[in-house]
Amino acid sequence: QWEKALEPFAELQHRGLKPTIITYTALISACQKAGQWEKALELFDELQQRGLEPEIITYSALISACQKAGQWEKALELLDELQHRGLEPTIITYSAL
Repeated sequence: QWEKALEPFAELQHRGLKPTIITYTALISACQKAGQWEKALELFDELQQRGLEPEIITYSALISACQKAGQWEKALELLDELQHRGLEPTIITYSAL
C-alpha cells in the first residue's frame, strides 16, 4: 500500500505544483515503513535535483530505510554526508542506525 502514498505526489506534479521538502520527507518515510529503501533513495536524489535541501528528518527517514533493509554501509554513508552538510544528527537519527 506504500504506492498509495505516491498517488497524491503524482497528482501534484500532474497539476504543475512543486513538491516541497516536507512532501519528499513524507514520501521517504512512507517508503521506509514499507521497506522500499531503493525508492526512498530515488526520491532523495530527485529532491536534490530539484534544488531542495534535505533536512535532518529527511536524512533520518532515509537512514532508517537503509538500515531496515540491511544496507548498513549506505546508512553510515548518509550519516557522514549529513554531517558534511553541516547538519547535526539527533537522537532520532542515531536510533535509526
